Amino acid sequence: MKRIAAKPLPPILLKVHESITTCERCPRLRLYCKGIGETKRRAYRDQTYWARPVAGFGDPNARVLILGLAPGAHGANRTGRPFTGDGAGYFMYPVLHDTGFASQAESFSKDDGLRLRDAWIASVVRCAPPGDKPTPQEIRECSAHLAAEIEQLQRVRVVVCLGKIAFDAYLAHLVAHGVIERRSDYRFAHGAHYRLPNGVYLLASYHPSLRNTNTGRLDRAMFTRIFVRARELAGLKN
Repeated sequence: MKRIAAKPLPPILLKVHESITTCERCPRLRLYCKGIGETKRRAYRDQTYWARPVAGFGDPNARVLILGLAPGAHGANRTGRPFTGDGAGYFMYPVLHDTGFASQAESFSKDDGLRLRDAWIASVVRCAPPGDKPTPQEIRECSAHLAAEIEQLQRVRVVVCLGKIAFDAYLAHLVAHGVIERRSDYRFAHGAHYRLPNGVYLLASYHPSLRNTNTGRLDRAMFTRIFVRARELAGLKN
């Protein structure tokens, strides 16, 4: 693939990111993330953990928004970039590379040179939660960060939700902003897609967690089809 140059973020999006990375709204999550960053995993003992809320990243002109659950305790909570340095990212970025969204297939650090084109990656919760299970209140507290990023990503035409929690949280965002009247009209299933009243497409996928990929619930071919479809719905050339 031709090398993708990093696009500078607009000043207002930089402010959104500052508000995310300095957030202290959820004491349980902040305590957990800081604790993980202090104890560390043996394999990363010599590394300095990010251990702060994780902002989204990618192309500010993205036509596809990829929405995950939360940073991994030893992934994004360590590296400071979504889906970077853990099993979910090692599964996802090769697919994004194959489908034209990522400049490379590897994702091991914030400074590894990986760039996104036509895509932005974020999560519904910005701090790693214990057991990968944020509380409903923590999801609500974090919703303002998602709304602020979405407001600045004005070219998005497709939202790919990875997993049911991300799917439900995005529906809650749509209800809160008057895009849809109720969530019950939209049901999660891998590969399900909906055209929303505002013209944006909602596309659902199983989350690329090790629980799903190691058991075969989600394989590479299934995941690749999601992003091929996302390109089609977004009107992007192959």
